[in-house]
Amino acid sequence: MNVLIVGATGTLGRQVARRALDEGHHVRCLVRGFQRAAFLKEWGAELVLGNLCLPETLVPALKDMDAVIDVATSRPTDAIWEVDWEGKVALIQAAHAAGIKRFIFFSILDAEQFPHVPLMNVKHCTEEFLKASGLNYTILRPSGFLQGLIGQYAIPILEKQAVWVTGESSPIAYMDTLDIAKFAIAALTRPETEYKSFPVVGTRAWGTREIIQVCERLSGQEAKVTQVPLGVIRLVEKAARFFQWSWNVADRLTFAEVLASGKTMTAPMDEVYSAFGLQPQDMTTLESYLQEYFSRILRKLKELDYEKEKQKQKKKKKTPFKSGAK
Repeated sequence: MNVLIVGATGTLGRQVARRALDEGHHVRCLVRGFQRAAFLKEWGAELVLGNLCLPETLVPALKDMDAVIDVATSRPTDAIWEVDWEGKVALIQAAHAAGIKRFIFFSILDAEQFPHVPLMNVKHCTEEFLKASGLNYTILRPSGFLQGLIGQYAIPILEKQAVWVTGESSPIAYMDTLDIAKFAIAALTRPETEYKSFPVVGTRAWGTREIIQVCERLSGQEAKVTQVPLGVIRLVEKAARFFQWSWNVADRLTFAEVLASGKTMTAPMDEVYSAFGLQPQDMTTLESYLQEYFSRILRKLKELDYEKEKQKQKKKKKTPFKSGAK
């Protein structure tokens, strides 16, 4: 199948592209620049320049394509409304005009329950627009990526830096992006997934404190936890509203309301696995993911310490040159 992937350079998008290529699909990636996407070309993907904010670039990208997988989301420097709403509407309309047979869209779990949070509201509105578009769609709704835990928890703990938390945040059923990609590619050929929305979440939901405890146990180090009151984040968000150039920052800060809602971000997955022809035992758990990461890093650190010690021993064995008296 000829598949256009939008957002292929991102954390999830690159795994979707890799999976599609491994399963024999012809993959074309819509990218903003060739340099940042060079690795996709090395994998075997076709690259085409384009931008969701420039609708005229979407038409040539969709030529001869059978399916679209939309994994794109706005960057921190982008305006959420322009990319995640106007850009997605343009993509859906262009896909319909091009006669695309399948459209896979990545949303966020429970987006409809947080209309006051810009990103969640935009994702929900895009879901509804896609459903009404006439395209044969599948909507996938993950709640969080395991990859995000490395920068948020693992690295700060290893480097003895502060781990920033906002009190008791909502438990989240994180999933490995490699596993999420399996659902996206399976949806291309599974009739059971057509015209439907599905949660795509991990085996269980984890709270912030639980994740920190796992990291402490696996790293052998104690975390330095610094709590940021939600009220402080709200004040910063309101202050950012005073300046147009920081509106996108304010929009992202409101996502803290989701994490502080107390609502567990998870959903039943038995019927989902059945529809996609996948098995839950083949998915990576949070504990095994973090264990593999810490084992690899700690092993590397031991190797570096060993090399340093060898260099010290070599220096000690060297005797200084002494010139003989004449």
